[in-house]
This record gives sequence, structure tokens and C-alpha cells, in this order.
Amino acid sequence: MTANNARDDWWKQAVVYQVYPRSFKDVNGDGLGDIAGVTEKMDYLRDLGVDAIWLSPFYPSDLADGGYDVIDYRDVDPRLGTMADFDAMVAAAHGAGIKVIVDIVPNHTADKHVMFREALAAGRGSAERDRYIFREGRGDHGELPPNDWQSLFGGPAWQQVDDGQWYLHIFAKEQPDLNWNNPEVHEEFRKTLRYWSDHGADGFRIDVAHGLAKDLESTPLEDMPADSVQQVLCHDFTSPLWDRREVHDIYREWREVFDEYDPPRFAVGEAWVVPEHQHLYAETDELGQVFNFEFAEANWDAGEFRAAIRHGLESAAETGDSTTTWVMNNHDVPRSPSRYGLPQVKTPEHHQIAHDWLLRDGTSYVEDRELGTRRARAAALMELALPGSVYIYQGEELGLFEVANIPWDRLEDPTPFNTRRNFTDKGRDGCRVPLPWTATDAEAADWSADFADGTSTSFGFSPAVRPDGTPAAEPHLPQPLWFRDFAADVEANDESSMLNLYRRALAMRAKLLTATGDTSTVDWLDDEGFGDEVIAYARPTADGRTLVSVTNFGAEPVSLPDGALLLASAPLTDDDRLPQDAAAWLVR
Repeated sequence: MTANNARDDWWKQAVVYQVYPRSFKDVNGDGLGDIAGVTEKMDYLRDLGVDAIWLSPFYPSDLADGGYDVIDYRDVDPRLGTMADFDAMVAAAHGAGIKVIVDIVPNHTADKHVMFREALAAGRGSAERDRYIFREGRGDHGELPPNDWQSLFGGPAWQQVDDGQWYLHIFAKEQPDLNWNNPEVHEEFRKTLRYWSDHGADGFRIDVAHGLAKDLESTPLEDMPADSVQQVLCHDFTSPLWDRREVHDIYREWREVFDEYDPPRFAVGEAWVVPEHQHLYAETDELGQVFNFEFAEANWDAGEFRAAIRHGLESAAETGDSTTTWVMNNHDVPRSPSRYGLPQVKTPEHHQIAHDWLLRDGTSYVEDRELGTRRARAAALMELALPGSVYIYQGEELGLFEVANIPWDRLEDPTPFNTRRNFTDKGRDGCRVPLPWTATDAEAADWSADFADGTSTSFGFSPAVRPDGTPAAEPHLPQPLWFRDFAADVEANDESSMLNLYRRALAMRAKLLTATGDTSTVDWLDDEGFGDEVIAYARPTADGRTLVSVTNFGAEPVSLPDGALLLASAPLTDDDRLPQDAAAWLVR
């Protein structure tokens, strides 16, 4: 176990690796990653240097939304394994000194969850139906939805059932929203938190943490703004759906459950809220930590990243006993090497460029992969030296790009199916393509094609054959043939690869920075002659020295401050200056 994980407050400065199980590693050849695949790759994760793994949902699900439509919160999807497999995975993780974080999805269930089936069977006015948000429709016969809200995945946010009532679904129609005014809903999730804690989970990631508490009573539904679902950010807690004050009562209740365990269980909230509200979710009597998504939203721009760092540190300081989080990638956003390799314009226009690029199969703008990789390497060093926790999304350490040209008929994300006719969004599957582990099985591939065909190669994601000797199924999302160059075995043997950059940086972080226990702030080096296009800061090291991180966004190389060079994202110039789009660590 690392020195960091020996502490009860390990989460304050942890490096957390997000596993999207269905795309991580498939051991039985059915084309879906599984829990046993996570166990198989535990040595890889240990050698990478992470403190914890966060597993995206692995519960029984129809995959209407990548597993976030949960049929049973206290079981493993049979396609991904069994509870015995989960227990074995936890044992392997703990044996490797790695903590385990489980994803909890409390805003909605799947429409096949037993509670929703009971609600449909029980009918109008029943206690069972009160667990969800059912309303009568408009029109002479209730044939119209209660109002004109549109879901975040496209299409109406209301779905009618056989007896004529309508239920709310902010996301897909297969994801009915729960009614958190109902005590039975509270008890259901207290049971779930205890269940996974008893099975060895060290913490929880809370999905849509800002959406549980809703007020659909104080104002008639038809009078609520039509864009209430889309207006996620609210400064005054008056949204009927998002970031309401009452949501914090739920998390104070959950904290009582977390504190039943020794050490207390940890939680981090996915709360897309205005910056001044982030710290409320991270209070010590609530979740403890909240995601700071400003890194994931930033262009490759020194001003935007500097603001993100300052806001993150300030928000964490407001709680008094939390730390900020640094997130460049996850399962919901295009991968950073692609983002940084596209035209960089001020937000929000940049996000529209990324969405349009995905929609047009990567053909609407030039993706400069060399530039994107260079910037992603620099961003990694800028991020990894910061105090707080770092969340790494699977494949980030390989420098994977977004797979923008997945054929429409192979997409799984619900967004394109609801919006394709309007050509507005191709969805999130481009960052969810199964990982490439080995290039050795790729020799027989048809390199004239765009994608591996599933019969000649899966780049080690699946075995060649199933346990019964039949050929393995094609991966659930197609892998591009250029994945061969990013396979983990290829990068492991390349000293200059992204994988080895992450390994070296994480080892140095653990030895020099997290070992100090310092989780608070940084010393900005603005007085050392750096201009606005350079982000430079310092932190004390465990051996009494100072680590300096310098990232150059500007067109001209910059001279580095005094100190011994530890690591650089790119070679220095002939006169030992830091070039554009590069970062370096020094110690003095």
C-alpha cells in the first residue's frame, strides 16, 4: 500500500483511475469488458501508480445509457460477471494497495427496476407510484405531456404509460426520475450504500448529484420555463430541477451511513453547478468532495487553465477540510488530445466545434494529432503536480484520441438516436471505444479498412476465442485500426510514450508531493518574470525541497528557473529553454 493510501483521508490527494468496465478488458470473449477483466489488469494499474479505481456502473442494465439505467443496484450485470467476481476484484485491488470506488446512480432507475414495475402495476395514486414522478397530462383526455420540457438526451422529458399518466425522465425514457420526497427512496439508497461498503467499496462517485431534489409543486408545471431541464446552472437555488438546497439534506443523511464504517467511506459528487456552489457538496458533513470540471471544459489557453486552478483551490478551501479535483477526461467528453488538436476558440464556441467535428465524422475540422498530443502531455504534467485529487479516464494514459468516425449504425449512446434527424450531436461513444492492450494480434488485420473487423484483431481487448473454443465476438464498439500504435504493450516499450510519461510523473508525485500530506494550495511564481502565457507554481516536497511546475502556452520558448530538471513533456531547446506547448518539473 502506498503511503497515501495508508491514511484514512487518502482521497484528499488520490490519483483515481476511472474504469468504464464494458470497454476496459473482456476475458470471456463476448465483446463486453467484464469485472474479471479489471482483476486481470490490476498489475497494470498498480504499475501505473494509481491510488484508486472508480468503476462506472456495472449493474444489471439494458444499456439504454451505457449502464446508467440501473435495473438492480445491488448486483452485477450477468454479462459482466457475478458478485463473486466483484469480491475477487476488490480483494485483488486491496492486495495491490488500490482503493475501490463504486458509481451510484440516484437520480433515476431503469424502467425495468422492480420499483418501477411495481409503480406501473399499482396504478394512479398508489404508494408505489409515489416513488417516481408521475403526473396527469394536458389536453381534453390527458393526451399531451404535462409540459413542454425536453430531455437532455433529446425528445420529450415525459413518457406516457398505459393508464394515461406520464412520468418524468430528464435523461432517456428508460430512466424514470425518482421522487426524493419519498422516504422509501431514501431507504433504498441507504441499503445500497451499506451493501457495497460491506463488500469492500472504499467510496462512491455520485452521478447527477445536483439533480435529486426537485420542486414540481410550488408552480404549475405548465407555467415552468420550457428550458428548465437544459438550464442546469442556477445561482439562486430556484431551479425546479437542479442544485436545490434540499439536495444537501440527502447527503447529510448519507454521511451518517458513511461514518458507520472505519475508516469512513468517501464520496465525490458529479455536480454540474455554478462555481460558488461546488463547495456545498464537498462539506465534511455531506459528500466530502466534488468534481471540478473546469479543466475538462478549458481550451488550450493559459488564462482558462489559470482560472480553473484558482477556482478549484478556492472552492476546496471554502469547505475547510476538502480538496479539489482535477479532471481532463471522462466518459462524457471528447478526449483531450482531440480537443486540444482542434481549433481553439473561446468557450462556448469551442465545444460547438468539438460537437460538430464529432457529428461530421471528424471531417469538419482538421484534427492536428501531433499538436493535440503535445498539448495533452504538457497538460498532464501541469495537472499532476497540483494539490488535491486527480481523476484519470481509462486510455488517457495511452494518449488515445476520440474515435470520431464510428458508423451511425454502430453507436450505442442514446443521444444520436434522439437527435440524429436534427444533426445536432453524435454522442459520447467516441471516448468509450474498448481499449487496445496488445498490437501483436493485429498482424492479420485488413489495413485497407478503417476499423478492426472483430475476426482478426481486438488489440487484446478480447481473447481470440471464447472458453468454449468458438471465436470471440466483435467488441461492442468498433476499434479503429490506428489503435495498434497506441496499444499498451507498444507504449510500455517506448520510453517516450504517453504511458511512460504518466508512469514517471505518478511515481514522482507519490514520492515528492503526496507523501508530504500537503493538500492545500500552491505558490504562484508570478514574480519570476513569466508572462501571461506561462503557468508556473511551486510546492514543497517530502524531502524539504521545492518542486516547480512550468507550462508554456506561448509561441516563444521560455527560460526555466533555477533547479534540477526532473521531467519534461517535450525536449528542451538547444539552449535549454522550454518550448511552446510543453511543461517541465524541476526541483530546487
